[in-house]
Amino acid sequence: MRADARRNYDRILAAAGAAIAQHGAEASLEEIARHAGVGSATLHRHFPSRQALLEAVFKDRVEALCTKAHDLAAEPEAGAALIIWLHAVGAHAVTNKGLGASLMPGTDTGDPTFGDTCHTMILNAGSELLARAHHAHAVRPDVTITQLLKLVGAIALATELDSDGAAETERLLTLVIDGVCPPGTGRGRSFDTPSVGE
Repeated sequence: MRADARRNYDRILAAAGAAIAQHGAEASLEEIARHAGVGSATLHRHFPSRQALLEAVFKDRVEALCTKAHDLAAEPEAGAALIIWLHAVGAHAVTNKGLGASLMPGTDTGDPTFGDTCHTMILNAGSELLARAHHAHAVRPDVTITQLLKLVGAIALATELDSDGAAETERLLTLVIDGVCPPGTGRGRSFDTPSVGE
């Protein structure tokens, strides 16, 4: 990519990130181009579809979540590792409008413009942690990663307009933790409310 083209790409990506944070995944592409200081044709040359733009905006954030999942996979407490990661996903989703909806594929609120690549990355990362938690009997055997991500996405959607959305997301996610514990166990030590920064 030529230097001027790279600068345009970076400006579009920065403008898109700011617009999506404020208005969500349906942010105006024309406004994004205007704030980036480029024409609509230049925006579409770099990002031929809204999906392509969303993929680029969210990719780094999704990769960060995948890296965190990989790091947590080495933790001895498989149940705690899964819950820490779900809290991290919730924190990302509530502060990145549109990511919450994107976590709920196959539902009426699922965002079809959020591409398969990011979905697959998140699902694969979470599946590894869930498999470890299942093996350790720290999570009910019928719980799936898709179900967990739908819960996180729904909570993020419900709280993203709150003044303390991140804190409320964490509180609500903590409330649903009992539902994924094995029957009759209640909240075990593995499911003590974790800190996202842990």
